Amino acid sequence: MEELIIREIRLEDAQAIEDIRAAISQQDANVDFLKLVKQHVSDGNGGTSLVAELNNKVVGYMISTTLYAGFGIRKSAWIMAIGVHPDYMGQGLGLKLANRICDIYKKKGVTSIYSSVMWDSIDVLSFFKKLGFKRSEFINLKKDL
Repeated sequence: MEELIIREIRLEDAQAIEDIRAAISQQDANVDFLKLVKQHVSDGNGGTSLVAELNNKVVGYMISTTLYAGFGIRKSAWIMAIGVHPDYMGQGLGLKLANRICDIYKKKGVTSIYSSVMWDSIDVLSFFKKLGFKRSEFINLKKDL
């Protein structure tokens, strides 16, 4: 594998992230990744978002944030989005991004990281299980409007 660089997300990464997401699935076609990346670059809430770069090309990303309170949650982190371009899947890039995120949050004193996954997304569930994630004590609630 070429030299892998994992670094903090930058505003100019938005298009690459959008391209990766489109290559994975058209489901998020209406997501404004420029707005999402802007929010996480200037966030200032202690969140961490990273990209994986090979030969100056962004090939993966992980976007997360920090939660400080609410419904019994102490200071914790939330992985909101992760993606690796299909051409680079199976090389451990997602695991490296996740492990780096975990290391960063551990140094910040965060003791729990959460994420939410569709029940039938077997590949994503398997990925998080490999990282040591398990069911939490929370139940996701939804109201259609």
